[in-house]
Parts: sequence; C-alpha cells; structure tokens
Amino acid sequence: MKVLDRIRDVGMRRRLARSTIECYQTWVADFLRFSKLGERWRTPAELGGPQVEAFLNHLARDRRLSASSQNQALCAVVFLYTQVLADELPAGHLGRFQAERAKRPARVPTVLSTHEAQRVIAAINERSMHRLMVEVLYGTGLRVAECCTLRVRDLDFDRAQIIVRGGKGDKDRIVMLPQSLVGRLAEQCRRVRKRHASDEAVGGGFTPLPDSLLHKAPYAQNDWRWQFIFPSVTLRRDESGRGYRWHANPGVLDRTIKAAAGRAGVSKRVSAHTFRHSFATHLLEAGYDVRQVQTLLGHSNLKTTMIYTHVMNKASIAVISPLDRIGVFAG
Repeated sequence: MKVLDRIRDVGMRRRLARSTIECYQTWVADFLRFSKLGERWRTPAELGGPQVEAFLNHLARDRRLSASSQNQALCAVVFLYTQVLADELPAGHLGRFQAERAKRPARVPTVLSTHEAQRVIAAINERSMHRLMVEVLYGTGLRVAECCTLRVRDLDFDRAQIIVRGGKGDKDRIVMLPQSLVGRLAEQCRRVRKRHASDEAVGGGFTPLPDSLLHKAPYAQNDWRWQFIFPSVTLRRDESGRGYRWHANPGVLDRTIKAAAGRAGVSKRVSAHTFRHSFATHLLEAGYDVRQVQTLLGHSNLKTTMIYTHVMNKASIAVISPLDRIGVFAG
C-alpha cells in the first residue's frame, strides 16, 4: 500500500524510531482492512471519524486488546490523518471524533529479590554470552534492546561507564560499568575483534549503521570498534555479497531468561525487562535518590520512576498484621 510507504517516509523525516514506524504501519493496515467494503479497499480519504471510532470499539470489544494496544492503534491512525495526510484532507475531516485514550490500569511491576536474581543468573550457563547479557541488564538497568545493540565503542573502561546511544526517545545517556563485569566485558570485546577479523577474511566484517551515520562516516561499517558487543551467530550477506553481523536477538534472550527462571524455581513471571525493574527497585532500597535512578534509567518523567517507590512499599511492610499480633495459627 502506498499509504504505508508514506507513513514510513514521514516517520523517518520526523526521526521516529524504526519500531514505532513499523507499529504505525501495522495498525493502519489493520484499520484499512477492518474498513473494507466487501472486497474493495477504501482509501483513508473515504474514511472518517465514525470508521475510526468503530475500529477502536472493535479492538476493545471484539478483540479485547489491552489499553496500551488500543492507544497504539489510536496514535497510528491520528498520525496518519494529522501528519501524513494533513495537507490533502480538509480541516475537520474526522468530524466530531475525539482522540480519547484508553485508561491504562495501574500495575505494579514484577521485581525479583536479590536472591531470586542471583538464582536466575546462576541458572544460565556461565560461559554463554546470554549469561553476560543478563548480568549487564541487572547491573546497569538497560532496556533489552539497548543491551543487544551496545557496540564496542560504547564501553569506557577507564571511566567505568557505558554510553547508551539512541535510547528510547533517541536520547543518549551514561550508566555505570559494573566493576564485577569489567574483565568479562573486556574479554567479550577481544572475542568480537577476533571474530571480526575472521569475518573479514570471508568478505564480511560489516555491521549495520543508522542511515545518517552511514552517509557521514561510511568507514564505520567495517570498523571493529563499531561491531556489536553481543553479535548474532549468523553472518548475513547483502545483494553485493558483503557479510553483515547483526546484534543478538532480544527474543532469544528473553526465552533464555524464562527458561532459567523455571530451572531456578522462581515462580514469578520473569522476562528480560524484569531485571530493569529489579535494578531500579534495589537501588532505591539501598538508599539512592530517586532522581539518580531516573537519570540511570533514562526516564524523561519522574513519575515513571516513582512507580518503583510503590514496589518498595515500605509503609505496608512496616505494618504488623493483626494475625501475627495474636499469635494464633491454624492446625
């Protein structure tokens, strides 16, 4: 569909994340598919507020999607009409339609205790790359995509820092490099450099780069310092035969963690993101200021970080249950 290509083009001009653009394309395609008349596809210009409202009602009532998914769909359709087609359609094309977001229920994130985190990590093969990745997640609070896309140049061993480039919202930030991981990360970088040399010998050694950097510094795609610290096991070749090595698959890492949690006997639902939640909560429990934690997590709004103060729930923990006061136990 041409409209999907236009969403991609406008999204790239506005510097939206690739994942956001793909998400918008998927939802708009769903909207147009839902609004078909028999076998005939209708153009966005033929659709208006009633059709958008019917689509959102369908997502909530028939498909029973979460509030987050409903809001994603709403943002995609609004982006289509206000950004992509704004110059082609008359003002007020959507009529009386009001872009009301679905109310997201307040959820407390799953957090591991320090002992549970230790058990899950220990359940992963000590020599595997995934073990090191999980320790980086827990030791730095990185998002799983940020961990997977770390490059050799992002590690500053002298200053004990990791530079997170192009994180959520296309923002850079600096987090600590855990002292306990210095030696193993240095060894991982040496393995990456050795593999890069091997790849070069067979026409590889290239790494994908952002489009802006590819035009500004094309040499970087064949520079070992730009290689991913946690590379894919597969060497992919483009049309010209050049071999590219991408980063590790976040989905594979997530499945590894879930399997490790099962082996460790942890009954909680554990994912890669659980270690980010645990990182933040454990820092706050250790007495660090919430604004320090906000900076490390890369949250633009302090309210987002404050959710972890609710997880700590010190006020409730300090309360003694009346059952414990009377000392009566069943059976």
